[in-house]
Amino acid sequence: MDRFIIQGGRPLRGTVQISGSKNAALPMMAASLVASGPLQLNQVPDLADVRTLAALLQSLGVESERHAGNIVLNCVDNHSCRADYELVRRMRASICVLGPLLAKRRKAIVSLPGGCNIGHRPIDLHLMGLRALGAQIQIENGYVIASAGRLKGAKISLGGDQGSTVTGTCNVMTAACLATGTTVIDSAACEPEVVDLGNLLIAMGARIEGLGTSQLVIDGVEDLSGATHTVIPDRIEAATLMIAAAITHGEITIENVRADHLTAVSEILGQMGVSMAWGSNDCRITLSGPLQPVECQAVPYPGFPTDVQAQLTALLCLTFGQSTVTDKVFPSRFMHVSELLRMGANIRRDGDSAFISGVTSLSGAHVMASDLRASAALVLAALAARGETVIHRIYHLDRGYEQLELKLQSLGASVERSPDTVA
Repeated sequence: MDRFIIQGGRPLRGTVQISGSKNAALPMMAASLVASGPLQLNQVPDLADVRTLAALLQSLGVESERHAGNIVLNCVDNHSCRADYELVRRMRASICVLGPLLAKRRKAIVSLPGGCNIGHRPIDLHLMGLRALGAQIQIENGYVIASAGRLKGAKISLGGDQGSTVTGTCNVMTAACLATGTTVIDSAACEPEVVDLGNLLIAMGARIEGLGTSQLVIDGVEDLSGATHTVIPDRIEAATLMIAAAITHGEITIENVRADHLTAVSEILGQMGVSMAWGSNDCRITLSGPLQPVECQAVPYPGFPTDVQAQLTALLCLTFGQSTVTDKVFPSRFMHVSELLRMGANIRRDGDSAFISGVTSLSGAHVMASDLRASAALVLAALAARGETVIHRIYHLDRGYEQLELKLQSLGASVERSPDTVA
């Protein structure tokens, strides 16, 4: 287990490249289970979650070869239908093998997932959608046990109390591609990662209409071929580095980024006084004046992402005035607040909201990372803080950010990775 030691107070300057999207790559990798030929995915980040899913897919008969940022997956054995606890427990996204297994092999035994501790995240909508397609599903001893003949098209709604389900949409959409007849998914997730998976499936021979909207219409096909596809840039990493520039009063250019995926983030940062100059594939971020307070709600796409809520909270700690951040997607996702308080922040938590009174500075401290995006928030706070901050349990960070410390070092930050003595 490693930790970060960060000396704060250095404005970031320079140019940095954004990696491919983890949240898009994982369900695409799972789609190798329904492909009848090799699947080549380009711009796949080298992350702990990617390696975990590759190991899980190998246990399900999918061979993988990695060359630089590309990965080739080829299913050579269709017999196994069991995704074991020891691998699935490491990350929630492992549940994305459920739909492909059921559609292709007519049976799936998948452990209930683990991953970040950011609040209750049931898979009820996944199961409801697959049941609507004709699956028989029960839960026994911590496993989802599903079986079906060939799935049949149906009308399905995937809307929940906190909005539509991204991974559930990916699961049901992939399964429906091999069902007989037509499937209509209402309240489908509109996130770019869902669209990117849909575009891959279309390249494999699927018939999908409505990508990027809340209604998907899928006409089932007999077979899906292999394909080659480049994963979209990681909009969450891009947003994190945009905030890093702002919180350090720096000036950086991020490359391999899509403005259309970051509209809500750009709007909030613009309201705060952050300057952004967008090019066709890059963005230059600067901050010359004081930051302004805002009120922000994290909601499903195209709204402000819940995956950037913690990072924005860190930035608002150093913003003059009163700000409010509300998370409507994961209302309990505020475990970073207690650690930011240790660094001198002034935050009051009430239900699904955090009320932030800006302070003139933060001070370095020993803090504990509790989940992936909370880890990023602590890194951002440490970059701006006076003195030294030690962030423990950064294995969470390694699940979602590719070589983050090297990227920050290239921008002038003082970030050291070292073995951690805290269990």
